[in-house]
Amino acid sequence: MRAVPPIAAVLTFLLACTIAPWSAAASTAALPGGKATYVVSQGHLKGASNQNWVRLGSYRFSADGTVTAALYLWWQRHPEARQGTGTTPDSGCTTKAGGSASRPRTCEVLTAGGFTGAPDENRTGTYTVSGNVVSIRWKIAQTWTEQWFVRPSSDGTLARLDLKHSTLATHGHGYGSNAALGTRRAMSSVKAFSGTLRQDLTSWAGGKIVNSSGQRFGHSSFRACASTTWCLTYLQPSSSGACQKSGGCPKYGGGTKANVSSIQYYLTKVSSSDRRDTLWHWCTCLAMERGQFCYTGNSHVKPLMQIIDDRGAFRGWVGAEASFSTGARGADMLAVFRITDFR
Repeated sequence: MRAVPPIAAVLTFLLACTIAPWSAAASTAALPGGKATYVVSQGHLKGASNQNWVRLGSYRFSADGTVTAALYLWWQRHPEARQGTGTTPDSGCTTKAGGSASRPRTCEVLTAGGFTGAPDENRTGTYTVSGNVVSIRWKIAQTWTEQWFVRPSSDGTLARLDLKHSTLATHGHGYGSNAALGTRRAMSSVKAFSGTLRQDLTSWAGGKIVNSSGQRFGHSSFRACASTTWCLTYLQPSSSGACQKSGGCPKYGGGTKANVSSIQYYLTKVSSSDRRDTLWHWCTCLAMERGQFCYTGNSHVKPLMQIIDDRGAFRGWVGAEASFSTGARGADMLAVFRITDFR
C-alpha cells in the first residue's frame, strides 16, 4: 500500500504551489508600471529665480522597495561652460563652405559641461506604489520626496512618469522599461524611426517661463554622416521666430538685407555604453555677426537620454537644456523636455 503523506506535508506542498507564484507576481507588480529602469529629466524652474537647476539621468527600481538614482546636475549657482564631445561630423553631412549650403557647418559638436563624464549625483531611496502613483523618499540630508503618476503604454512595453509633486523640483518627465541602461539604439535607427516624435518643453530664459507642447521633431529630415555614423545633422533653411534682426543678429538675421535665419542642428551619441545623446543648435547669423565659422557664443546645448522600450526599440528622448551664458545669469537658457511618440 502506498504511504499517505502526513497532513503537515500536504499543507506545505499546497502553500508552496499557491503562495510562491503569488509572491513573485506581487514583487513584479511593486515596480512602477512593472518597469525597473527609467530615464528621467527634472528641473526647478521659477521665473523670478536665478537659482534654477535641471537634472538628467536614470532611476533604477528594485522589487525590495529601494530605488537608486544616477543624475547629471546643472545649476545656475555653479554655471558650467559648454564642452566638446570629441565628434566633428564628416563632410558627408556637413560643409566647410558655410554660406547658403544645404548642410550644417563642419564644427565639433558641443554639449553641456560635465555630460561626457560620470554623473554628478548617485543617491538611494525607498519607494511605494499605490494605484497609479509611485512615491519616493530620497535618503539625503534634506527632505526630498517625489510623487509621479505612472502611465503604461497601450502595448505594455513602456511606462511614463508624470510629475505629481516634489519638494524640490517643479517639472519632470520619466520613461521606463525593463531594458538595461546599456541598451541604446544607433543613429541609423533614430533616423529610421517610423513614429511621430513630438516635443513637450518647459524653458526658463530672462526670468520668464515658457511652455510649449506637441512640437513635431523632424528626425527623418536629419542627414546621416558617412564615417561619423553616430552623428546626424540638419540645416533648417529659415525660421520665423528665431535668428531675427531683433534677436541678436542686427546685420545678418531675418529682417535684414542679408536675411539669414537658418539654424545649424547637430545630434550625436555621447556614449556607446549607455543612453546618452546630445543635441546642439545655433543660429547661423550669430556666428556671422562675430565673424566666426563655428559659433562660440550662447548656443543651445541639450543633453539627452534615449527612451528604450521592453523590445529594445527607440522611442525618443528625455532631455534638459543647460546653456549657461558667458555673461550674466539672466541670459542663461534652461529647460526640461521630452521628445517621444508616447505623450
